[in-house]
Amino acid sequence: MDQRLEAGLGHAVGVVERLARRVIAGDVALERQAVADQVRRLIPTEAPLLAPSTISAVVDTVVGLGPLEPLLDEPGVSDILVNSDGSVWVERDGSLQPQAGGFDGPEQLMITIERILTPLGLRLDRASPAVDARLPDGSRLHAMMPPATPDGPVLAIRRFNRFVASLDELVAMKSITAAGADVLRGLVEERSNMLVCGATGSGKTTLLNVLSWEIPGTERVVTVEDAAELQLSGHVVRLEGRPPNSEGLGAITLRELLRHALRLRPDRIVVGEVRGAEAFDLVQALSTGHDGSLSTVHASSAEEALWRIQTLALLEPAATASTLRRQVRSVVDAVVVLGRTEGRRVVSSITQVDQGLTEVYLCS
Repeated sequence: MDQRLEAGLGHAVGVVERLARRVIAGDVALERQAVADQVRRLIPTEAPLLAPSTISAVVDTVVGLGPLEPLLDEPGVSDILVNSDGSVWVERDGSLQPQAGGFDGPEQLMITIERILTPLGLRLDRASPAVDARLPDGSRLHAMMPPATPDGPVLAIRRFNRFVASLDELVAMKSITAAGADVLRGLVEERSNMLVCGATGSGKTTLLNVLSWEIPGTERVVTVEDAAELQLSGHVVRLEGRPPNSEGLGAITLRELLRHALRLRPDRIVVGEVRGAEAFDLVQALSTGHDGSLSTVHASSAEEALWRIQTLALLEPAATASTLRRQVRSVVDAVVVLGRTEGRRVVSSITQVDQGLTEVYLCS
């Protein structure tokens, strides 16, 4: 980068920070219009050469997420990642790339993280150096700080702003063939219990949502999620977990929610993601006749998905490996594997689970 341009950018960042501090120190309501009006009043004396377009940067710094705010409104961005040095990386349309600008060091990043967490009753400090949260638009946030990250705070935001309404739309996006979509429709109609698996960012939640839309509206569906991301219609009851508050109290676990779900008379249960001992409760729920239920798990193949569910269920002290293996293979009817091809999220395979594993669909 040209040294003069770099110096100019640094100066602009410094002016934005100075104006933001003046606004915060003043007696101004911390809402966008009031902050913008105050910045306009300060500009003639504080920064007469400031471009009018920079006003939004000051507003974002005071009441938004600073340099991240514009990215939250950009449709093509699925992940926003901030490193300890303040640099920002984004995933656009399946490609990870650096973002111009960023944070002016770890202090500014920590201020932004605290601004997000405070209204949610969450904390991030040396005693509790990692936190999960959900933004108002449904995006998932994960932040960490020293001593867990020795180089400084880091932040990751997974966005859920791309709503896919049907299997036909997935076909149009070339994420699955028409034949594969018909297989999935049939499995939902037959009330098959399905696991959707894949790597982080492979589209598991999107596909789970699409499959849920295939459930008849007359059936009562209870959803269980860490963060409420599914967008279902019909007779739906949503249950959402909660992390501990700043005092370490008030947590609601997925295990608790699954047990409550069974008492709410569900026709089907949809679990956003299984990642802990709640796998045991899910297997027991499926064993008691809740056919047509759906869930996701991190795995790269059908066999690995079944083993992962079994391994997670073994976190329950009363569980035994031999019994769980039989149970998992008897209650899971199909596994849908997601992957990436040339930057696109695709359904790689659909495998029926019986005595063995029978692949009924393979993405060509």
